[in-house]
Amino acid sequence: MRSAFSKCLTVILRYEGGYTNHPRDPGGVTLEGVIQRVYDGYRTRKRLPRRALTPTLRGTPEWIAERDEIYRLQYWNAVRGDELPAGVDLFLFDSAVNSGPYQAIKWLQRGLAAAGVYHGPIDGHLGEGTMAAAHAHPDHDALIADMAARRLGMLQQLSTWTSFGGGWAQRVASAKSIGQAWASGSVGPEPVEVDRHGGGAKAYASDVAQPAVDAGNSVKGGLGGATTAALIDGAKDKLAPLVGTSDLIDHVFTALTLLSVVVGIGALLYALWSAHKTRIAQRAVDGDLVAEVPEGQPA
Repeated sequence: MRSAFSKCLTVILRYEGGYTNHPRDPGGVTLEGVIQRVYDGYRTRKRLPRRALTPTLRGTPEWIAERDEIYRLQYWNAVRGDELPAGVDLFLFDSAVNSGPYQAIKWLQRGLAAAGVYHGPIDGHLGEGTMAAAHAHPDHDALIADMAARRLGMLQQLSTWTSFGGGWAQRVASAKSIGQAWASGSVGPEPVEVDRHGGGAKAYASDVAQPAVDAGNSVKGGLGGATTAALIDGAKDKLAPLVGTSDLIDHVFTALTLLSVVVGIGALLYALWSAHKTRIAQRAVDGDLVAEVPEGQPA
């Protein structure tokens, strides 16, 4: 059985860069794509003492061996990289490193389903049905393009897109171009350096942006968490017995009534917008949101 692990890892390490600890990166401290939490788990399982990821580890023989084994166990084996078609292996592996194997496999399954070669569940599990469909797909070049569009579709919905979107877009476009070239039997372009644009930041589905306020309780504010509408209604109830006693009270009561109508309309509009955003967020997590994938850009 062939193994393109080393070939694919060489590309991915170009995307991952070196040592990072960006405050908005959900991965936290990261060295060449390995986050501290994963490294802690790896060292614990090996019955080795935990140690911090630092720039000084990079390039040491022990770190290289550990890094490569983590990549193989955590990501490559999780997507059954040795069994995937050429090019698809790279793109799925890179997707798994960046967003987790579960999310990456959902993009693959969506692409296979869209092509009509897969009829199973979109469950993020690469079983025999998914693997058979991957090999049955008539155009792996097109499959990689479909996966790239779905991947970018989710990335654009992440709350961290404003910080890392430029690098992610370049990474997706680069991995897509190289994967398609490999699928066609050619060498492909050199990987784009994306680390200084945030392309190495982790992109988890759990960070898909959701509406800040629940659509069922649309306009919050006031004291003690009471809704704006409730505060207005409370003020109207207190003034109601005094209506007709003075022009000022009548004007205030009328203003509160109009304000109540405005708030109600605003709540309805927000509820509609929130429901729309929630549907988009769910589609992004499900791998069902397709974005326009730009061609590779210079770093």
